[in-house]
Amino acid sequence: MSCTTILIGKEASNTGATIIARDDDSGSGRYDPKRFVAVRPEDQPRHYVSVLSHVAIDLPDDPCRYSIVPNVLNNRGILAEAGASERNVAMSATETIAVNERVLAADPLVELVPAHGQPGDDDYKPEVPGGIGEEDIITLVLPYVHTAREGVARLGGLLERYGTYESNGVIISDVDEIWYVETIGGHHWIARRVPDDCYATIPNQLGIDDFDMSDAFGAQRYFMCSADLREFIDGHHLDRGMGQASAAEGRIAPWQLPDHFNPRTVFGSTSPRDHIYNTPRAWYMQRHLNPSEDWDSPAARYTPSSDDIPWCRVPENKVTIEDVDFLLGSHFEDTPYDPYGTLGTPESRHRYRPIGVNRTGHMVAIELRPDVPDAARAVMWISYGSGVFTTAAPFYANVDDTPAYLRDTTPTVSTDNLYWTNRLIAVIADAHWYETANAIGAYVEQVRAYGHRLVEQTDTAVAAAGDVAAGDAAATDGRPATALLAEANERMADFLRERTSKLLDRVVYDGSNHMNNAFAMSDRWVA
Repeated sequence: MSCTTILIGKEASNTGATIIARDDDSGSGRYDPKRFVAVRPEDQPRHYVSVLSHVAIDLPDDPCRYSIVPNVLNNRGILAEAGASERNVAMSATETIAVNERVLAADPLVELVPAHGQPGDDDYKPEVPGGIGEEDIITLVLPYVHTAREGVARLGGLLERYGTYESNGVIISDVDEIWYVETIGGHHWIARRVPDDCYATIPNQLGIDDFDMSDAFGAQRYFMCSADLREFIDGHHLDRGMGQASAAEGRIAPWQLPDHFNPRTVFGSTSPRDHIYNTPRAWYMQRHLNPSEDWDSPAARYTPSSDDIPWCRVPENKVTIEDVDFLLGSHFEDTPYDPYGTLGTPESRHRYRPIGVNRTGHMVAIELRPDVPDAARAVMWISYGSGVFTTAAPFYANVDDTPAYLRDTTPTVSTDNLYWTNRLIAVIADAHWYETANAIGAYVEQVRAYGHRLVEQTDTAVAAAGDVAAGDAAATDGRPATALLAEANERMADFLRERTSKLLDRVVYDGSNHMNNAFAMSDRWVA
């Protein structure tokens, strides 16, 4: 799926939390309704079969509880998309990327091969299952790992054994570390840890721009990879570096890969399409978080079409949830490329693919916070629909059930759930941007302020009863911590229902007043 990712290291966030966040955008021509659900250990499959690739995998018998934000329809599998477990490990999968043709020739994608003919026919060939993909990854990894590193290792093992039918990037985090995994062909992979004082920005491109082989095959402080990655690169002549290796490095041949290399050059691909669809998004996110640099003049180091925009960098100020929410719903505000703006020309205002698009199904930012009890550590900031017209609200992940307003999304339009209410607001407000902007801005402010206040109050209530593990009796009245968190989630959902319904009422009224067939004269005088 199309999406945009931003990752915030713990020293780069204003709360000291690790934050992983991603838009999940439906493919062009469809809209995938989303829901927020908790998966209990007894509901986790022990024998898993992929809907799309038909690969069958036996799973361990010790899953933990976790919360996810999957599609409503199961026609393409679970597609958990974003989740956090009771062990305070978070994942977001996946960021669709692309590798070059040389990689695909050396290690082809593992695609489903349908059966040919019927059993008993002379030319009958049985079905050959494909590998794992976006549909499967969180379900196969998240409930079985205790740390982000363990998650990288488990995902890497699955990729090496079963392969994948698509190229993807996957984020795995815990309270200390964020790791970003990119698949390389059918069975290979690389992973890089986000430096604690940095953020990383990733559109739909292979993004990691530096890799240290010596660390990946040594201490693994910041890098991990497939066991045979060096041989894979050397054996298939994937390195394109000029004179980077020498006899002094102790290598067998001078053309072999040095310890440090740029994966974008070795594995990635670029095209003019990237300069419309991908690189402008990374440019805008970094423009916002490092605003003092020159981004707009003819002499700017990085432009919307630059292929060398850094994968990660240190922000000028610590990053907040509001920054993340704004960026993942942004549309090139204050530039000539804003489709709702007045700068530039009609052509420039529709030149690039915005981050916040009509096809966004949800944005989920998962915050793992070090200064609260373990039971309350994971907060999932969730918004449904196009981020331009809504905002994220906080929900605790460590719960046994989720609020019906976010859980029971219907396949078809209904104002009884948040997803469709938000999408209706967006459809109306898009046509009346200036008339509805104030109402939407007030809604955003109210939801964020209430959400932060609710989280602080809930954290205090859990901490007052003691720093206890999930499921223990945390509250003074004997209720477990999970019950306190579920109660907070219900309060957040109730607030959202009230304020979102009011916003829908307001934009319907404002939009109605500005319809093309509006006529002021009535059929009777009003005193």
